[in-house]
Amino acid sequence: MRGGRVQQYLMIALGGALGAIARYEVASRIQSRLVSAFPWGTFVVNITGCFIMGLVTTVLVEKVGLHENWRFLIPVGFIGAYTTFSTFEMETYRAVTGGSMATGLANVLGSLIVGYVALWLGVLSARVV
Repeated sequence: MRGGRVQQYLMIALGGALGAIARYEVASRIQSRLVSAFPWGTFVVNITGCFIMGLVTTVLVEKVGLHENWRFLIPVGFIGAYTTFSTFEMETYRAVTGGSMATGLANVLGSLIVGYVALWLGVLSARVV
């Protein structure tokens, strides 16, 4: 493994650890304050993750010339662990703004429908075992 790859993995791991902790803290604090059947903690994490992904990715790519390791630390590591929903949304955005509305729509509908079916099948499989 090349030294650059190891450095990238270390940045992802550090960002991922911090993002996972942030997700837990934000979601649990919100959910404990807004007692409801609706998962407000997860909802807020997903929406704030999308905002942070858009903001940070644009700043890193278009505004400042930081070393590429910052991309591994923040968007891939931290935000990726904070919420994968933001990555899903960024990929959909890139497809749509790249001229492929069909790909973006397929990603949204496919992820929601197939994801739900996969979760349901996982639950059924676990209950059978």
